[in-house]
Amino acid sequence: MRRFNVVKGHATMNDFVLIDDPHGLHQLTPEVVAAICHRRRGLGADGLIRVVRAGGVKDWRGEPGLWFMDYFNADGSVAEMCGNGLRVFARHLVNEQLVDSVDFDVATRAGTKHVRVGGGGLIATQLGKADVVTDGVRVSANIGEFDATAVYVGNPHAVSFVDDGQLAQLELASQPTWSPASRFPEGVNLEFVEVRAPGHLTMRVHERGVGETMSCGTGVVAAAAAYRRRSGHDGPVEVRVPGGDLTVEFDGDDATLTGPAVVIGRGEIWI
Repeated sequence: MRRFNVVKGHATMNDFVLIDDPHGLHQLTPEVVAAICHRRRGLGADGLIRVVRAGGVKDWRGEPGLWFMDYFNADGSVAEMCGNGLRVFARHLVNEQLVDSVDFDVATRAGTKHVRVGGGGLIATQLGKADVVTDGVRVSANIGEFDATAVYVGNPHAVSFVDDGQLAQLELASQPTWSPASRFPEGVNLEFVEVRAPGHLTMRVHERGVGETMSCGTGVVAAAAAYRRRSGHDGPVEVRVPGGDLTVEFDGDDATLTGPAVVIGRGEIWI
């Protein structure tokens, strides 16, 4: 039996368990991660974040003194990036006085990301380039097939635009499929987007390794980038997800995601 000190938080109801491990002493197997994230036999979460110094992470070649967001999906698989998780991670660092500024860098598997903790509970995260690739991906869901735009935000996404009323009809408990299957050999996050008005989107998402979530930060950025490419819209993009509202701003192809993040509790779990 192992005991972990944990923190629970969420960002637009995308929820995470955080484990403080500054010296890199915890080896989190997929089985342990999945047990902690399980909604009935664990604490329940969309993902788990290990809070560790970057120097303790294998294959990290950057500044070793940075805090590293070591992110795992709920099924225990490793993910390159999580936009909502990054905001909860930043909130935790500030709450615990692990950083001496509200303007700082965080190391991730998708590179170093800059964070700015602002007023009103909002946190802005610079997620870097949203790389849009329009190369003929098709996504099949319960209500039909859709053309999809591949977008990379440190992790892979396929964004499909749906007609008015279709968003509510989607069944996302099970994973939609995509073709060609070889396009995303390690899986993909699948976003379905409805355009409410210029610069205003509504989105649902099926995250790889998790299922449907109330929000996906990098998915919101991917949706905004695909919409921008499709419409020519030049300005902030407001995206409504089941868990709340987020804002994406672009400087060229570089995206900044702004939204709330809160820590809701601290405790222990035995596995």
